[in-house]
Amino acid sequence: MSPTPTFTQAEPPQRSGLLIALVAGAIVALVAANIYLYVQIDHVRTDVAKVQESLQTELSNLRDASSVTTASQTRHLETLKEELEAARAQARTLSSQAKTEATARAEQLARQIQVEQAKVQQQVSSEISDVKQSANAANAKIADVSTDVGGVKTQVTQTQAELQKTIADLKSTRGDLGVQSGLIATNANELAALRRLGERNYIEFKIGRSKQAQRVGDITLMLKKTDPKKNKYTVDVMADDKLTEKKDKNINEPVQFYTSKAKQPYELVVNAVQKDLIVGYLSTPKEQIAR
Repeated sequence: MSPTPTFTQAEPPQRSGLLIALVAGAIVALVAANIYLYVQIDHVRTDVAKVQESLQTELSNLRDASSVTTASQTRHLETLKEELEAARAQARTLSSQAKTEATARAEQLARQIQVEQAKVQQQVSSEISDVKQSANAANAKIADVSTDVGGVKTQVTQTQAELQKTIADLKSTRGDLGVQSGLIATNANELAALRRLGERNYIEFKIGRSKQAQRVGDITLMLKKTDPKKNKYTVDVMADDKLTEKKDKNINEPVQFYTSKAKQPYELVVNAVQKDLIVGYLSTPKEQIAR
């Protein structure tokens, strides 16, 4: 049996400016969140303008209707008052019986005037109440819109704070090839934050021991051994038809290897080691070399 060939690793390229690029990605994410906030506020302002315009139109219509109704009732009252004065004047010039009838007519007109005046007062009070209700409804809508603005601001602020805290908690370390790694995620939240930065591709995996290698992205992995007590594992990596054994690796350790598709190394990060099972993700460069 011929000896198993060994493969040398290419000299790792320098990764200057990586942290600057990561910070730039975080800034881009925060700017995008701010843009989202401004768009939401603009929509809210538009809604407030529509509510105010609707309120002004409704108030104008109520004023017009009130003016027409009041003018009509005022004319009717003036007519009744003129009839009352005529009846009283007639009563002063007539005989006793006719005077009594004229006086009764004048009293009837006076009562009718009182009734009409009460109707006018009631109509005005009703219209004032309607205007108040419309104003209260508009104020309630504006208050709801203001609450929505506050909610959007709070949500964006919380998102920015969570993203900043998560990025601050991420660690950067050297991989097993001695190359300075990027930020390493140890849980789902941190991995989501790395995806937001958008600097690399991330492919999650869960691999158990098997006689068949399992594909992860454009490589294959075969789990050889696990040691849950020491959080160590051994895995075979097949990339570019080259087999490399990564032996006794630790959890959250960047396991690095090169392929012909990228100048930067691929990184394998295992976050959990169980009996005959590993869970983690594969990180690959965004920039791929065209073949």
